[in-house]
Amino acid sequence: MNNTLLQVKSEIQKVIRGKDDIIDMVLISMLAGGHILLEDIPGVGKTTLAVALSRAVSLSYKRMQFTPDVLPSDILGFSLYDAKTGEFTYRPGAIFANLFLADEINRTSPKTQSALLEVMEEKKVTVDGVTRTLSEPFFVIATQNPVGASGTQKLPDSQLDRFFVKLSLGYPDHASATDILRGHSMDQIDLVYPVCNGDDFIAMQQKASDVFCKDELLNYIVSLIEATRDNENLSLGISPRGSLALLKMSKAHAFYMDREYVTPEDIHAVFYAVTNHRMQLSTRARAAGANELSVTQEILRTVPIPRLG
Repeated sequence: MNNTLLQVKSEIQKVIRGKDDIIDMVLISMLAGGHILLEDIPGVGKTTLAVALSRAVSLSYKRMQFTPDVLPSDILGFSLYDAKTGEFTYRPGAIFANLFLADEINRTSPKTQSALLEVMEEKKVTVDGVTRTLSEPFFVIATQNPVGASGTQKLPDSQLDRFFVKLSLGYPDHASATDILRGHSMDQIDLVYPVCNGDDFIAMQQKASDVFCKDELLNYIVSLIEATRDNENLSLGISPRGSLALLKMSKAHAFYMDREYVTPEDIHAVFYAVTNHRMQLSTRARAAGANELSVTQEILRTVPIPRLG
């Protein structure tokens, strides 16, 4: 495993106990330059994870609680008339940070949700015809309550597709829950120390992007994505944007594991996290008890793995 990222992980583990696989996937997503969606019930450590991450990588951090009355201007900023100068002055919104935590994003209005689309895709903010570029690196970690919870509004497919991965922390195991009671929680956040800075992380992102992937594995990724479109359990398969995310995540996973080339195991390791929020189960599949995990496992089992020379 990459030594710098191992140290970052160790710092985050000071306050997030028993969730090593989630920490791994969050760091891999950031290496790939992608945004992260965390779907969970309140109180399992989503905010703590984001704060610890920002400290360990020395990123500027802002958090916004998404409620029904949050407006797009709260996120993007607005122009305010200055009577003294007779001119409009731009007031930046909360999005101007390296790491933006959109907390409970599916409790706000669709109009406000869609305000994030340009920012997440282009890493730019346009207000009153003026476009401003955000500082790199830039990541959105959005949390959402499980769909159907009180006051929630389903995210549109176009916005779900902007998130590289959807993850779930879930409840801690018994030993980790006991550690939390001993003080290994948000109360200990000051014990998280910076390991690297934003420039260091940008350099690692570039190295991850340069990881070599054979043509056979590019074809394998396409075959996996095509299998989601032809699957009888799915009414909606994965878009080309999803295939690009899978490639970038596979390269980032290889770099995370301190390799300069992609293997089928890298693709398998990130496949579910990349695809589970991009596919829609058919009514028949739901009635039969299928879920996204079982469908992805079936696809990985049935699509032939290429033989690499």
